[in-house]
Amino acid sequence: MKRRSRMKIRSRIDEKGITLLELLVALVIFGIVSAGSYHLFVAQTKAYTVQDQVVEIQQSIRLAMEIVLRDLRMAGFDSDRPTSKIDIATPLIPGDHSVTLNYEQDDTTRHTVAYWWDGAALKVLRQLTTTKDDGSSAAGPQDVVLENVDNLSFNYGIDYDAAGNEDGMVDYWENDSTKIGGRRIVAVRVQLTARPDPVNPDVQVMVSPRTLESTIAFRNLSMKH
Repeated sequence: MKRRSRMKIRSRIDEKGITLLELLVALVIFGIVSAGSYHLFVAQTKAYTVQDQVVEIQQSIRLAMEIVLRDLRMAGFDSDRPTSKIDIATPLIPGDHSVTLNYEQDDTTRHTVAYWWDGAALKVLRQLTTTKDDGSSAAGPQDVVLENVDNLSFNYGIDYDAAGNEDGMVDYWENDSTKIGGRRIVAVRVQLTARPDPVNPDVQVMVSPRTLESTIAFRNLSMKH
């Protein structure tokens, strides 16, 4: 009787245990689940990173574009007040990747604003120069408008048809500033391309550059280069 009871107890103990093969199978399944969870986490992290970088660069480009357009809208402004001592002889100096504009700030002050793309540093820079009616001038610092810029280009709307008539309308667009000559510029199209700066070095995600294009008509339609 005692021998049989011992065999039953040992059999029950063997039934409650697990074999080495079962342990290995469990470890393999656990490894597969862990690897899948890790890859899912990495994929979601990359997706969030891309989304954040895209939103950030789009907002930065819009802000930079508004700064450029704000100054361009002022190009050639001259109050023509009897008390004004400022004459805007050159409202606009066009360039392919740069532009310089002049406008009257007050009766004794002219503002000259220059924008240009530094291709080596991948930056858009802005500089304001203030000139008084006595000829004295002071150049401000070169402010960085936007970084990680792949391109800043200007395309100019020319009011000049085959007959040489000028009616204030764009007859053609010219993106080569050397071909404008003395023709009348009535509009400008600005194209700005930039890419985000990676914010998380542990998650390397390539985000394609974003481009924003805007066109404005000049308020002063007598601009000639």
